[in-house]
Amino acid sequence: MHTFEVRDEFVLDGKPFRILSGSIHYFRVDPEDWHHSLYNLKAMGFNTVETYVPWNLHEPRPGEFDFSGKLSLARFLDEAAELGLWAIVRPSPFICAEWEWGGFPAWLLRDREMRPRSRDPRFLARVASYYDALMPILVDHQITHGGNVIMMQVENEYGSYCEDKEYLRAIRDLMVERGIDVPLCTSDGPWRGCLRAGTLIDDDVLVTGNFGSRAKENFANLKAFHEEHGKKWPLMCMEFWDGWFNRWGENVVTRDAQDLADSVRELLELGGSINLYMFHGGTNFGFMNGCSARHTHDLHQVTSYDYDAVLNEEGNPTEKFYKLQEVVHDLFPDAWQAEPLVKHTVAPGTVELKERVGLFNVLDELSEPVSSLYPQTMEDMGQGYGYVLYRTQVERDTTDEERIRVVDARDRAQVFVEGELVATQYQEHIGEDIRYKLPAETNRLDVLVENMGRVNYGHKFLADTQRKGIRTGVCVDLHFIQNWKQYCLSFEDISSINYTAGWAEGTPSFSRFEFTLDEPADTFIDTTGFGKGVAFVNGVNVGRYWEIGPISTLYVPHGLTQSGVNELVMFETEGTVGDTISLIAEPLIRHLDKEGVE
Repeated sequence: MHTFEVRDEFVLDGKPFRILSGSIHYFRVDPEDWHHSLYNLKAMGFNTVETYVPWNLHEPRPGEFDFSGKLSLARFLDEAAELGLWAIVRPSPFICAEWEWGGFPAWLLRDREMRPRSRDPRFLARVASYYDALMPILVDHQITHGGNVIMMQVENEYGSYCEDKEYLRAIRDLMVERGIDVPLCTSDGPWRGCLRAGTLIDDDVLVTGNFGSRAKENFANLKAFHEEHGKKWPLMCMEFWDGWFNRWGENVVTRDAQDLADSVRELLELGGSINLYMFHGGTNFGFMNGCSARHTHDLHQVTSYDYDAVLNEEGNPTEKFYKLQEVVHDLFPDAWQAEPLVKHTVAPGTVELKERVGLFNVLDELSEPVSSLYPQTMEDMGQGYGYVLYRTQVERDTTDEERIRVVDARDRAQVFVEGELVATQYQEHIGEDIRYKLPAETNRLDVLVENMGRVNYGHKFLADTQRKGIRTGVCVDLHFIQNWKQYCLSFEDISSINYTAGWAEGTPSFSRFEFTLDEPADTFIDTTGFGKGVAFVNGVNVGRYWEIGPISTLYVPHGLTQSGVNELVMFETEGTVGDTISLIAEPLIRHLDKEGVE
């Protein structure tokens, strides 16, 4: 059996060991591609893979756990072991990761008395229940049990959030009590204030730092903090950022490959260990993209998590792969290296619309309405992600324009009267007056609200804005309107849609296409000609699109396709639709000016 220790250096089987690791999130990569990505990590000359564990996917409803199929953490770790890769696992309840609410399940928001990510006993009880299901999987994969997991992390960048040591110790204890006995670590920004707040250095939990450049300076800060507490520990960057994530309406962020290679070389020549974040970024499939907190206008992240990483979104090597492979060869000439695997991408071309139906025409097929006197939040109705359609009847009180206000809703609201769009409001504009002349004595009022992704990092993590839908109500004139029907639209299953039910131009709709493949293959959906929404391939939500860019395609991995006919459904909220759609072989990235115009 192998051994791993943290002394004044990392020690594997009694010999000094440098951790050369790369981040691959199994939940952002289709399982059919896990081997491809892991092999390429090994082929670059690295020896370890790192991954987070997303609580919200593994416990989608309280007490209901899923570690199977695309969420089989055990299979992912086994595939890494078969390739000779060690593993670092970060099973914190909070992961950040530009992931929806930092990985916390949305159902936590139903308890308004609970304070998540704190010593609150109600929160810790929820974590304990989750760890009861998760930790047995990780225990069996520890190096101390004959597996390949050499180290695990307690919490994640807690020094950028709070300084509750009792909470950090509680999370550590929950892990240890369930059999975790490999070395534990924390990771935080490499400056004293952040390290002081977020670490358990006095409890002998290894302190690592997160940064993407200036290794000499950052390692000096990390070493000084170690020495301040009487520690002589190895230096490690747990997140060496090789690129960055992207947000709607902003240009794609890139990093020069040679600059990255030079920065990694600097770190390794200093004797440090590294985890590249990301080695393969992958995709925020479904509704799982996160959100960057800002004072007024939060910035939601795009579906692609390409990250300008060492492997691109579909897992093929970029220039950075070859530059870093050269660095590894120079500094570790005995490391095993090989040519990377490269997948083939197909371009089925342009396909014609098969059928289209309006959302308003199939609501009852998609959702059983929830009735209440006042609008309820998404979470209070037991929904975590997607959209809610709020519906009521409004009397006309004047022949002039009425004043309509959606009071306190998140994140984006579209207001319809008798099926006609009268206003779209986003974040800080929600609550402003909507002036509209009601056409009939009694009018159907619909409000479609989209959860565009909860904050994953920063001061708004526990803000009430993380509860989605309408949180207060809707006013006409000066009074709140009552008697609502609410349709929860998480789109977990769209197979019941009746495409013969009718459609009105300019309204939210489902457009169904078919494309044919000789065999399963990667491809990209060109969303040009559509406005905003989500796409489904063979019933699976592959993510959000939005015409504001900067990315105008959605990646479809071969594991979601099949030989023969494949179905593509576009759910469109803006009424901007095309009668054809194209599937192409590479992503489309637009360059935007400062105003977000191409």
